[in-house]
Amino acid sequence: MGADKLWAELVGQPVLARTLRAVAAARSIGCVVVVARPDTLARVQELLAGLALPAEACAGGARRQDSVRAGLELVDAPLVVVHDGARPLVDPAMIDEGVRIAADRGAAVAAIPCVDTIKRADPDGRVVDTPNRGELWTIQTPQCFRVDLLRRAHATVTADVTDDAAMVEALGEPVWLYPGSRRNLKITTPEDLLVAEALLRG
Repeated sequence: MGADKLWAELVGQPVLARTLRAVAAARSIGCVVVVARPDTLARVQELLAGLALPAEACAGGARRQDSVRAGLELVDAPLVVVHDGARPLVDPAMIDEGVRIAADRGAAVAAIPCVDTIKRADPDGRVVDTPNRGELWTIQTPQCFRVDLLRRAHATVTADVTDDAAMVEALGEPVWLYPGSRRNLKITTPEDLLVAEALLRG
């Protein structure tokens, strides 16, 4: 992006502000914890002051999982939802559905079926194989967990991971997928901002 994507303007508001509004609109959310870079904490606090829910902010760590662990220390609830601040178009109902499933099964992750053909390749770029697309899913957030399960995963798994579900999987615990949405895109490139703006203007 060339800049912090969470503070990019999206139809007149920072991306993070829109994400927070969507999360706070979910019926299952009782409080919000934002984990952010230390140099942005003051700006985050300003956004949180406008929420109708109890909210806190804390500094993150060197890795994604270190940041989530820091946020978990501030959570006082039986269930937790981990959501990427760069997904501002999340549907509050999607969050509620994940919480419902996690309460029953322990871990629920929003996902969409993979529509592209996927190739695995060696370091030189030679194709090794073509996995069955019907078994592949693109993982999103929200990722919803029983707090005790996610804390146990963070206390046990030290290897680098790309999402919290992988840590729970490493414990041998089941993780359940439920329907995400192609609208629930992650702002990663300038083009993503254009798409999100078009969706918001509808």
